[in-house]
Parts: sequence; C-alpha cells; structure tokens
Amino acid sequence: MQGLGELEGAVMDVLWQSTEPMTVREVRTELNNTRNLAYTTVMTVLDNLHRKEWVDRELHNRAYLYTPTEAREAAAARALRELLESSGDPEAVLLHFAQSASEDETAALRRGLRRRSRR
Repeated sequence: MQGLGELEGAVMDVLWQSTEPMTVREVRTELNNTRNLAYTTVMTVLDNLHRKEWVDRELHNRAYLYTPTEAREAAAARALRELLESSGDPEAVLLHFAQSASEDETAALRRGLRRRSRR
C-alpha cells in the first residue's frame, strides 16, 4: 500500500484478514509465524498506524483493540487516487492503464462505470 512501510503493510494485512479487533499480542503472534518481532516493535507500528489514521483503537480492560479504519479495497482505491493525482498527468496514466488491462479488469471497470452513471 502506498504510504506504508513494509512492516506497516504486514500489520495491516493481519488486521484486514481478521474478522475481530486485535490486540498487539495477537497481531504479534500472527506476524511471528514468519518473523521474530518484539512486542514493543509491533506496538510502535500500531501506534504509528493509529497516528496515520490507518487503524482505530479502543481500550478494552488494559489493552487496546485495533481495527482498520477502512477495508483493504477502499485503502487500495485511495492509494491509486493519490498515485494518479501525483503523476502530473492522470489522464495519460489512466489511458495507459486501460490499454494494459486484462479482459477481466476491463469488464470490472465497465461495471464500475455503469454503476457510477446510475447514481
């Protein structure tokens, strides 16, 4: 995701895959299936994500429970929007993308545009 570091992205992946809010310890346990991170490292990353408004947190007993502020798809769409706006020529970027889109991607774009025109 644009605007996220590698570890921040890994933490967000864990949170997006969860159906429930998670504690620092739970996120660390998931991450440590493939890494060896300290509790304080995961806590710092979650604090940074909260400050950047990627996650909400709620105090439950003495531990924070973390949840993403938006779905993965919405975050990806926002990142694409930011990338387009920073490109200097959003129209050219969109046209290049449209030319490189697969048949499935083209069909999905058409569906999205039809839904948008109905609003």
